[in-house]
Amino acid sequence: MDSRDAAADSEVVTQHQLPPGMIGARVRRKEDPRLLTGRAQYVDDIVLPGMLEAAILRSPHPHARIRGVDTSRARALPGVFEVLTGPDARDACAAPQPVIWLMIPDQRMTDQYALAVDKVRYVGQPVAVVAAANRYIAEDALALIDVDYEVLPAVSTLDAALAEDAPRLYEDWPDNVSCRQTIPKGDVEKAFAEADVIVSETLTFGRQMGAPLETRGSIMSWDPFSDRLDAWLSTQSPNLARDLLGEVLGLPVERIRVRTPDVGGGFGNKFDFYAEEVLAALLSKRTGRPVKLIEDRYESFAANAHSREQRIEVAVAAQADGTITGMRGTVWAVLGGQLGTVGIGPCWLSMALLSGPYDIPNVEGTVVGVVTNRSPYGSYRGWGQPKCNFAHERIVEKLARELGMPANEIRRRNLIAPEKFPYSSPVFFYDSGNYAECLSAAEQAVAERGWAKRVSSAADEGRCLGIGYSFHIEITALGPTKIMNGAGLQHGSFDEEVVRIDSSGGVTVRTGLSELGQGIETALAQVAADTLGVPLDSVTVLSGDTETSPFTGYGTGASRGAALGGGAVLRASTRLRDKVLRIAGHLLEASPADLEINNGRISVAGTPTGPSVTMRDIGDATYRRLAGNLPDGEAPTLEERDVLDPDNVAFSYGSTAVLVEVDHETGQVNVLEYLLAHDCGTVINPMIVDGQIHGGAAQGIAGALYEEILYDTDGQLLTRSFMDYLMPTASEIPTFGTVHLTTTADHIPGGFKGMGEAGTIGAASAITAAIENALPDLDLHLRRIPVTPPRLLAQIHAARTGETP
Repeated sequence: MDSRDAAADSEVVTQHQLPPGMIGARVRRKEDPRLLTGRAQYVDDIVLPGMLEAAILRSPHPHARIRGVDTSRARALPGVFEVLTGPDARDACAAPQPVIWLMIPDQRMTDQYALAVDKVRYVGQPVAVVAAANRYIAEDALALIDVDYEVLPAVSTLDAALAEDAPRLYEDWPDNVSCRQTIPKGDVEKAFAEADVIVSETLTFGRQMGAPLETRGSIMSWDPFSDRLDAWLSTQSPNLARDLLGEVLGLPVERIRVRTPDVGGGFGNKFDFYAEEVLAALLSKRTGRPVKLIEDRYESFAANAHSREQRIEVAVAAQADGTITGMRGTVWAVLGGQLGTVGIGPCWLSMALLSGPYDIPNVEGTVVGVVTNRSPYGSYRGWGQPKCNFAHERIVEKLARELGMPANEIRRRNLIAPEKFPYSSPVFFYDSGNYAECLSAAEQAVAERGWAKRVSSAADEGRCLGIGYSFHIEITALGPTKIMNGAGLQHGSFDEEVVRIDSSGGVTVRTGLSELGQGIETALAQVAADTLGVPLDSVTVLSGDTETSPFTGYGTGASRGAALGGGAVLRASTRLRDKVLRIAGHLLEASPADLEINNGRISVAGTPTGPSVTMRDIGDATYRRLAGNLPDGEAPTLEERDVLDPDNVAFSYGSTAVLVEVDHETGQVNVLEYLLAHDCGTVINPMIVDGQIHGGAAQGIAGALYEEILYDTDGQLLTRSFMDYLMPTASEIPTFGTVHLTTTADHIPGGFKGMGEAGTIGAASAITAAIENALPDLDLHLRRIPVTPPRLLAQIHAARTGETP
């Protein structure tokens, strides 16, 4: 932590010290005492009477036909209550596993059920499930299930899947391509024909997954008498999960209750809807008992949604002065053996945002979704944005090298100017920003920290240090239902919040958003407290129960919680404040316009020692002693509800700068310092924003240098534990610095934008640029991440010898 961050931390205050005006204040998180003292409750902590535990038999083969499944020995094992196979699950379900993002109208769908019926198409695909008295018996029963597989040739890689004679994962398809779409803007052919210079690149982004501390889990209790399903899920999207459970099980959603206790991290893994939820529900229905199904860490590597992996071909046409006039690119999506919940969504977004923050008049993007014998592709922090950022930033670096210009000069020349907002990209409207100012802020912070001097001093010592930059945009406030439905989302994405003042003057906010450790509980409480003028410790935020919480369509994801949830809380609190002032005006015989609320006390502005009433007095007058205390026509109770369905998404943005050291003899890369100049509109709590940015940056560093899920050429998953999947520890994570800028989102109440994924987006681009900068004597072109030591050594050797790496 540098001196600036230390100074910022010293400003953190506890809740009872905080005066009104707390939006923008660094307050300690309300949820931390529960989480840090072991008083949190997670799904695995819940024990219900008569509860069984389940375990899943998963395919050891990447591609095989199921000729038969014999469960007789497993059923005979004492303590086993039920065993389900593919036909059982298919016959019990009203629909296959859902896909909620259908961006491409003619996309071929995979239509798979919770258990494989005729074929398995990836290692780890569920084949059978057992419910038993405990997990130990369930695991023993799995070993007694005999599956007769006819092993089929697998297509493990993109090239293998696209080969003319490739085995088809779905026999009724003509090939392994699930979908293809091209979105144009302007005249790309003319731009390339008239260009002074054209540069192109083929880039590979490695396969990753989120790895939260708490693995996925569910408890299902299907009441045979009322035909109601009670679900406890570790999910980011309780309302979405309830709706999808109803769709798959054929059960009206009013008979489904989803509760989310504390969630030990999500990162997108827990946004997706999985087979395990359906299987636990079916087992509960068949046995008449609650069923718990908790994923262990070993199976998570195959069962969790995979993400990130893409091949991107990108080219730009430019003038001699560095002005980019055209861009074209193809995103090759390496999907799994079946479509995950979000379908082609993340890869489609990579294509949709291919031009990033740059004002390029002619753009053509194509996305091609290809099924392979790998685990399903799904959500991970950043969604498609780290990949498109890698594409446009790598090609900017290459163009700069081709023209002999600094990369930041190319960026500055092409960044969208403030006066061009709202800006029409090939797909979206960017709402606001001052991109050049943000880039300059990052450069100034780097200069103040003396990075250039450190690079020079290290060179004198024979060490290789380098500085790299990137610039990113981030789509946030995912909420405009009209836009999202038009883009293919099969679900509402608005947000609903409820704010209530009780008879003692306490404030309760009810939200459908999930607290995942990101601080949304504190952020919403700050917005309510600031708007109502009450102490933060008088505000309680309740969530995690679809029966008592309002509907939040898309849940906690897509950097939407603070923007949509905060905006809705602000509007509801504003209306509630107006009512409080009307009642207070009646009690004080004063005009509501002359009153102010300070620390929960209402008085005439400018007369702090004059007559006043408290929020407790208002609550008492509204709920208990109504006679004569309410203005004529004023209804009892103090509650407001708000639904925020904005006209547009909101785009945050930032400039990343990193300082790395490269050991050219071993290929080891160490990130020494990491800086992000960032604009997410109105900042509710800078400490939470910094924490989210730093956490995202740590995951971005992990993807750039360490983490990768690998398969062999036969489709076998090689990465099955943290011995294989190299996650960085605190020793590999650098000090972070954050510079805050503010350009408000005028269409979002409060001007809030999201920022939960910001740190992940630009990391790989900045780190690869820094590595190249650290080795100026070599003509390195880093095209693949993660940049592992063997890969970097191969690049260094190729650059020295002129060979192809």
